[in-house]
Amino acid sequence: MVESTGVPSVLLVLHDVAPQTWIDYQAFVEAVDAMGNVPLTWLVVPDFHRHNPLDAHPGFRRLLSARLERGDELVLHGYFHGDEGPPPRTPYDWFMRRVYTHDGEFYSLSENAALARLHAGLEMFQRYNWPVQGFVAPAWLMSPGTRQALRQLPLRYTSGPQHLYRLPDFSPIAAPGLVWSARSAWRRQVSRLVNAQRERHWRQAPVIRLGLHPVDMRYPDSRQYWLDILERLLEQGRIPLTKADWLDTQPPRARGAP
Repeated sequence: MVESTGVPSVLLVLHDVAPQTWIDYQAFVEAVDAMGNVPLTWLVVPDFHRHNPLDAHPGFRRLLSARLERGDELVLHGYFHGDEGPPPRTPYDWFMRRVYTHDGEFYSLSENAALARLHAGLEMFQRYNWPVQGFVAPAWLMSPGTRQALRQLPLRYTSGPQHLYRLPDFSPIAAPGLVWSARSAWRRQVSRLVNAQRERHWRQAPVIRLGLHPVDMRYPDSRQYWLDILERLLEQGRIPLTKADWLDTQPPRARGAP
């Protein structure tokens, strides 16, 4: 457990971790390792888009086990990371599932369906002796049924774009995050401008999360941005932590607090 120090922190989080995305992340992770002791939080997908399940990749599993030994954290990140639900019925649902993302795996799941998929993911972690404290839904989208399912499991937290939530009561803790939309040149330019503004606004924030995706690593400008901002935040004195270790520094919510 990490004791509270009052020193601002930075959390470096790799989304969509799977055998087929390691080729995107490998050079970046090596560059981060060269900076010194910077723990990473890996959001692990057991069977990313139903291709190359982790069960079939002992070499990649050994890599993840070695990262745990270094002090990194592994988090359950969906199961398939794909939206396989029925077609959207409302304009809002169509926007969320066809424009905002195609990967909202837990956006429309019933409680029973979400619970079954969560149990399958946790059982995989157990098979490989990987401790797991958190779950992050793909694209941070969770149905009411998913929230009910999470209340029944031995997990400490989940998260959204700007908060961590203690389980089982979903009490929020502000944890602002930076992300990129890197799929096109104009998206990357907008991401750079928006994140520069947010970085200035959050300069005094107790914590800043850096949420990386494999597509970010495929473009030199976005990949270099993440290395630059990480180095800048470290030079400002922020302490790098995993999500679980940062949560350990936060005071428990007082009983009866709103």
